[in-house]
Amino acid sequence: MSTTTNGLKRRRFIQAVGITAFSPFTLAAPCTGPQAPYGDFPRSSFGERSTAEQVTEGLDLQGKTAVITGCNSGLGLESMRVLVKRGAHVIGTARTAEKAEKACASVDGKATPVVLELTDFNSARACAKTIRDMQIPLDILMCNAGIMALPELQLVNGLEKQFVVNHLGHFLFTTELLEPVRRAKSGRIVILSSCAHHNAPEVGIDFDNLDGSKSYSGWTAYGRSKLANGLFAAELARRLAGTDTTANSLHPGVIKTNLGRYLPEQKPADDEVFNKTIPQGAATQCYVAGNPIPAAISGQYFSDCNPVAARPLMYDEALAKRLWSVSEELVGAA
Repeated sequence: MSTTTNGLKRRRFIQAVGITAFSPFTLAAPCTGPQAPYGDFPRSSFGERSTAEQVTEGLDLQGKTAVITGCNSGLGLESMRVLVKRGAHVIGTARTAEKAEKACASVDGKATPVVLELTDFNSARACAKTIRDMQIPLDILMCNAGIMALPELQLVNGLEKQFVVNHLGHFLFTTELLEPVRRAKSGRIVILSSCAHHNAPEVGIDFDNLDGSKSYSGWTAYGRSKLANGLFAAELARRLAGTDTTANSLHPGVIKTNLGRYLPEQKPADDEVFNKTIPQGAATQCYVAGNPIPAAISGQYFSDCNPVAARPLMYDEALAKRLWSVSEELVGAA
């Protein structure tokens, strides 16, 4: 394959995720370069190159319990490793018992494997019940698992698969676990969104096209699911106002993980696309989950370990409320 063809593929991929390559060795864009600070919130000195270990250095999480979805690889596995290293008990979910058990056995500390298949709402309910039956408060609920940019439309329960996995499955799982999270002294709900929420449709959530029947683009559908993640966190924060429980969303960075498994043509050694390592990519979620600086911040969108400005639609309360209502109907009907 020619260098020209490889370069074209790289540019198309970069454009799809909202990234512009200004040189062969640098990445810059509204969602991956320096982002505008948002709100009058306490700020950290951590940044793009900080790692999950650095943002949790010195923390004692003994006696804390965290749930992490998608613990078996990438950012979920690194987050589990680091939180366990700081003393937390991590309940790690994966799609199969084998994957969850292998991941939990690989970390040096207390980790409990459970099965969660996000495309199966009964699995989400069963997994949440298994965790509730442990009768322990949940200090951290980290919604980390996801899929990205399916090249062809796939339906689950009559709905586009990325919307189901990335948003609806986590919506159901989280709402089923609100009681033990609220029992924690200062429960934190951390939801991975993405800079790709800028790729969502112009209306934000095209409720009349959740089955992809009107149109389908893998990147647009991914962007819609990531906007939904941010809207869910914002609405959840509003519903938790006045309590000690917080909910926030975040962009981890552009990292080479299994998330890109549906992009076979862009998997090669073209590391110009990726702006962070896995330890760096896991930093923001571990910061929001455990560092004391953001403890009182709720309903915000983070990147590089600080609140940043998201697409205006992410602050649309009416859209968030409608998404919550529709999500309740969709998970309740399945």
